[in-house]
Amino acid sequence: MTYQKLITGGIKRLREKSKLTQEEFAGKINMSVQGYRNIEHNKYLPTGETIDKICEVFGISPVELLLPDEQQNLSDIKQIIDIKLQTCPLEKLIRINSMIDLM
Repeated sequence: MTYQKLITGGIKRLREKSKLTQEEFAGKINMSVQGYRNIEHNKYLPTGETIDKICEVFGISPVELLLPDEQQNLSDIKQIIDIKLQTCPLEKLIRINSMIDLM
């Protein structure tokens, strides 16, 4: 499973759990319905700003979008995170560490 699919899958799962249509949710994050559909169908990865808006609506932190539902295997997530961290520049690793400390 790719990073993008984890993010978009998390967004869709939370939207559906909240019983919101794509149209309703797009309105809550000030996005066009087509733009939101493109994200949910993995055509585009949401920007950091959009992820922040989504997290604000759900009252969660961005990392929670990566959490699987009960049926998914955590090893998929660990593998993706490991790959991302291995290729991440030091300055970003420091920022990631600071964000984790805030959690």
